[in-house]
Amino acid sequence: MQATTTIDPDFRGDPKQKDAVVSRQIALFAAFVLPIYKLLEAPSVLARFTGGDLLLPALLHYVFQTGVLIALLVAASRSEKTLFERLDEKLGKWSLAVYISLAAYFLFASILPLLDLEKFVYAAFFDTAPTLFSFAFFFLFCAFVCTKGIKAMGRIADLSLFLFLLPFLALLVMALGEADFTNLLPFFEYDLTHTVSAFSYTSPHFSDVAFLLPLIGNLRFKKGDGVKIGVGYGVGSLCTLLFLGVFYGLYSSIAWREHYAFSKIAQYFPALSVIGRIDFLFVYMLCIVLFFYVAAPLYYTAHFTAKVGKLRGKTAISFAISFAAFLFVLFCNKYYDAIYAFFGTRLFPIFLVFSLAPTAFLLLKKDRAKPQKEAPHA
Repeated sequence: MQATTTIDPDFRGDPKQKDAVVSRQIALFAAFVLPIYKLLEAPSVLARFTGGDLLLPALLHYVFQTGVLIALLVAASRSEKTLFERLDEKLGKWSLAVYISLAAYFLFASILPLLDLEKFVYAAFFDTAPTLFSFAFFFLFCAFVCTKGIKAMGRIADLSLFLFLLPFLALLVMALGEADFTNLLPFFEYDLTHTVSAFSYTSPHFSDVAFLLPLIGNLRFKKGDGVKIGVGYGVGSLCTLLFLGVFYGLYSSIAWREHYAFSKIAQYFPALSVIGRIDFLFVYMLCIVLFFYVAAPLYYTAHFTAKVGKLRGKTAISFAISFAAFLFVLFCNKYYDAIYAFFGTRLFPIFLVFSLAPTAFLLLKKDRAKPQKEAPHA
């Protein structure tokens, strides 16, 4: 008789795993990609509303996001199938409404990161006025990324481990000697209304679980995956909170006007006057991670749009989305302040709703097979 073999679901040749992500990559994405956007404009925005209490609204965001993440991981752990496979089985054709909503949300969520990135690149890297199309190359990069499968996000996470961790720690070490943490005292100096305002205004910066949903939704959950992802998100949270503390300790009462925080936090390091602005090398490395972050919502838009249209190739839709994003930035960057204020004061509930929406996956029935007991030997 010919022996039968069982295929390990983690085997790379398994067609179900051909374009999948693994829990390690999701953990790295949560730890080293999600924090980068919070190190750009969020510190100055938080300082504007709450001064030295800027850690409080950030901590409230993380408590909220952590609760939703736990719910999503519990839902994913209930089956050997992915969340999106179970959603298709549960809703049938109605699942397309969910994918349309997600595609629209991620296109909407890309607006502020795109505008922030454009302003930051022009301010940090150009000594003279840039040409009209200096930023266009970024959208070619986005179009290329958008044509790839979901596995591309996992590879981005792997790269970000090295591109984020080293420069982040280096910049913090440079800034620590000049930071005065007594600037954070006294605690609870501002009343609750300031904390609520800071919480709502920075909601676009802290929509973390929504960014993780497409990755976790394509994960075939195994034992220990939830711990890996939870630890990864915890590491990213601690990095952000530590950065916020050092940032305010350095700038204190003028922190609210110090934009593009991670590019400035090390500028007072004494050795820079001798060896030059070596901190820019670390800023450039973090910028690559920032490019990955800003490209992610456009990628998710192309991913879910292709899913709705049941498209085999995403080349056309990827270039269309990237070109539309380029035109938006080109013509709307002059309205940056108005758009930012509108998002922070009127549209922030959209981010809170989509951050909370993943808890709905708990409604899917549990169907994970129980391990069978071995029959007793005769």
